[in-house]
Amino acid sequence: MVTVRALRSKAGNEPITMLTAYDASTAHIVDDVGIDIILVGDSMGNTELGYESTLPVTVEEMQSRTGAVARATDDALVVADMPFLSFGVDEASSIEHCGRMLKEANADAVKLESGPHTVELTEQLVQLGIPVMAHLGLTPQRVKQLGYSRQGTDRDAAREILELAEAHADAGAFSLVLEHVPANVAKQVTEAIDIPTIGIGAGPDCDGQVLVVDDVIGMSDRVPPFATQFGDVKSEMEKAVGAYKEAVEDGEFPAKEHSHVEDDLDELY
Repeated sequence: MVTVRALRSKAGNEPITMLTAYDASTAHIVDDVGIDIILVGDSMGNTELGYESTLPVTVEEMQSRTGAVARATDDALVVADMPFLSFGVDEASSIEHCGRMLKEANADAVKLESGPHTVELTEQLVQLGIPVMAHLGLTPQRVKQLGYSRQGTDRDAAREILELAEAHADAGAFSLVLEHVPANVAKQVTEAIDIPTIGIGAGPDCDGQVLVVDDVIGMSDRVPPFATQFGDVKSEMEKAVGAYKEAVEDGEFPAKEHSHVEDDLDELY
């Protein structure tokens, strides 16, 4: 079973693998393959719930999906992504929302889209026994401010990411996601802190990598430039559903072997 302590020991020694999952079936596959971390991402808003962004995702939706993933997972570390405005508004509600993910949904840790406002919160959560994964660079919950463009592309912005990374590591975060930042910036952050960095569009020098599972398996309509499609599940699903439709319309399904006849029930009228 993957633990927070084990992940920290892998930094610089062994690549860390992380994928999103939003349901039990997917989580079971991801866990069986041996992925280290399953992130129940608020990206479910775009991929699963039909929203245009992650912003509408609620604590209740996240809790429900996290519980489903946790029930299907034996070995991977399950991390619940805290949705927009579920943290950072006030201390009490932030701690309560994060605590519910561990206490009620059986998550192993929470992830916060981080900034200056989450340093103290990270420390408080860790003191209470809630492991925290920080997240810097492109933070999709700030889409109204920043869009989806690469972050840390000038010296001031890059230095801010580095300083915030150090601050969150000092506050007790057990790992840090770096999203859509220059590879040389991610490399320097990785070298500067003693907790694992997990990159997504941040180059090869992070301690691990994460992608959205829909991008990996070929279910996304558009794959971001920093991701790769490793399979084509969408085409296979289309073939299977199309074959089912055709078999029903042609009268080939259900066949005799798909039905059961009870002899004593022939004449009911």
